[in-house]
Amino acid sequence: MEENKQFKANLTSSAANSKLHRGKRKRSSFGQYFAKLDQIDTDLKGSQEFGSFLILNLVEEIGEMARAYLAKHGRKPTNIAAQQDETYEQELGDIMVAIIRFARIKNIDLHHRVMASLNKIKRRKEHPKL
Repeated sequence: MEENKQFKANLTSSAANSKLHRGKRKRSSFGQYFAKLDQIDTDLKGSQEFGSFLILNLVEEIGEMARAYLAKHGRKPTNIAAQQDETYEQELGDIMVAIIRFARIKNIDLHHRVMASLNKIKRRKEHPKL
């Protein structure tokens, strides 16, 4: 119960102060994740190599998800033993965390970026190149 109160206090604090975006404070839709990562990454955030570490971690997680997916769906049935511990669904969660961690330290507004990407896909569908 006490841990939950502390988490909510951290969430409120981190979400309100998550980043400066275009000169004004903006509440992040990823605030809950950022708050949890504030607790996890306290010793790493200031490291000059942290961004590089996160990029390598993301590539690793994508490889693990691909291996797990291919093992489950028949492309590499002999590789199942390599992925007994995690499914591709679990690996997808790891990828999301890696992306959120990187966006957080680089002050990238993920909501804005996701919406821009969705709009780009929509435009391409509406106006395909011939």
